[in-house]
Amino acid sequence: MGFDALRERMPWLFRWESALALIVAGIAVIGASASPQFLTANNLFNLGLSNGEIAIMVLPMTLIVISGEIDLSVSSILGMSSCLLGYLYERHWPMIAIFIVIALAGLAAGAVNGLLVTRLGLPSLAVTIGTLTLYAGVAEILLGPTTVANFPAAYTNLGVNAVPGTGNAVTYSTLIFAVLAVIFGVVLHATPAGRAIFAMGASPEAALFAGIRVKRIKTILFMVSGLVCAFAGVLYTFRLSTAVANNGVGLELDVVAIVLVGGISIFGGKGSIPGAVLGVLAFAGIQNALLLTNFNQEASGVVAGGLLLVSVFLPNTRPLWRWIAAHSPIS
Repeated sequence: MGFDALRERMPWLFRWESALALIVAGIAVIGASASPQFLTANNLFNLGLSNGEIAIMVLPMTLIVISGEIDLSVSSILGMSSCLLGYLYERHWPMIAIFIVIALAGLAAGAVNGLLVTRLGLPSLAVTIGTLTLYAGVAEILLGPTTVANFPAAYTNLGVNAVPGTGNAVTYSTLIFAVLAVIFGVVLHATPAGRAIFAMGASPEAALFAGIRVKRIKTILFMVSGLVCAFAGVLYTFRLSTAVANNGVGLELDVVAIVLVGGISIFGGKGSIPGAVLGVLAFAGIQNALLLTNFNQEASGVVAGGLLLVSVFLPNTRPLWRWIAAHSPIS
């Protein structure tokens, strides 16, 4: 069977998600061979515990990047919501009221990003670099050098305990990520809104001529990102049992790396939620395998940086692969 015929009959075989699934399986095999602890329930629990909030933030970022934009303020929104939680709790606010305020703050932060991008026509990269610093500054104003660490055990236990009935292998953040992944997957791949997101990323002008409310949808995407990241900040705070101004610093690079490794095009218009989920598994698996092999954790940024470079390089090798296919014996 020729190369083109094989690609026509089994197009799924040539999708990035298929290659990424093989990579994830390879990471599992290599990790298990490097350390017998890799595939144990306890290690899977720790893997979900340390990557849960990052995974949750990947989902709205996926939709934003597919739409042709980017949000680098995600970690600052997480940190700001963490500080807001600590600030209000120190003033004896009831938790329900605190959660409502945090949700509103997340929506407002996302709305600022969205309105600056869509109404003023500013590039999302520049806007969210600015708001990354702005929201981090708000976090500093809220708590300064103060650390809040006396949260009720009923809440902090949710951050570190396993979901009952999962064999002590699944964290609450992992469960929330799984539920949100299904919701985001349905929205992106099975609704008119999802088709509009793909259309905007492929060609904003064509989307406008097709009657798609580009500005409104992009603003909503940024607001959803703000809301999700704000509640990721709550989970992050309860997991560490600590609210401090530098919570979440630097996590935006991990989020972007995972999104791009998941096959979501940085130019917009291409990607999938399954790819993003596989990107999370690949990133978390590599990080965890290195941890178990006593890799220098101070150099763990090599993983995010390396994955970013690979994810940018591979999509641009298509002409090379076409040349190889044209000159291969099975072509």
